[in-house]
Amino acid sequence: MNLTLKIWRQANADSKGKTETYKISEVSPDMSFLEMMDMLNEELIEKGIDPVAFDHDCREGICGMCSMFINGEAHGPDRLVTTCQLHMRKFNDGDTITIEPFRAKAFPVIKDLTVDRSSFDRIQQAGGFVSVNTSGNTQDANAIPIEKSNADKAFDAAACIGCGACVATCKNASAMLFVSAKVSQYALLPQGKVEATDRVTNMVNQMDEEGFGNCTNTGACEVECPKGISLENIARMNREYLYASLKG
Repeated sequence: MNLTLKIWRQANADSKGKTETYKISEVSPDMSFLEMMDMLNEELIEKGIDPVAFDHDCREGICGMCSMFINGEAHGPDRLVTTCQLHMRKFNDGDTITIEPFRAKAFPVIKDLTVDRSSFDRIQQAGGFVSVNTSGNTQDANAIPIEKSNADKAFDAAACIGCGACVATCKNASAMLFVSAKVSQYALLPQGKVEATDRVTNMVNQMDEEGFGNCTNTGACEVECPKGISLENIARMNREYLYASLKG
């Protein structure tokens, strides 16, 4: 396959970026998108050109690092996959592919396609955890009965990998799908009930402080989420937050 790549290049957060065009040939349809990017960078290095900076780690669809906006879609044209799971067979010979970073006020560009998503870390640090007494007097979690439906919903919410596709897709750059998933994975379990009011209040307040927008109710976040996190979690978070606000 012969492709034309239009890639956002930006030296650092303070510099003005622009789109650069690169031609690449002999791309195998069986390559992953990141393997194609590796191939491009090898060619750029051989020519003495600074390679394109992009995030990646596990390349197994688990870590959520590979945040690329490809042809106007987070993680590209496929569904329920991350960029590292996207294969070049989804494109055709002669295609022009536009590749940009995830764009949001709370996701400032570090370099090229790499953005700073530490805002997600701060939201989780604000309440996305369960405090456990580890003095030796702990209760075995398996001894606590949990309804199967609640356990399944909690596991589904916990599947969120924090990639930020929901933010990149939302026209308001809302992080509500991400935050609601982190709230839901504990709100549905008895272990999470103890700190439920503080958790949702602290996490929502931190989300607002980071500069994320409000939910648009268009559902684009669920469509683009590589793990298929449901909008039901946003409704649950809103209920949890209302209850916490009324409880004071």
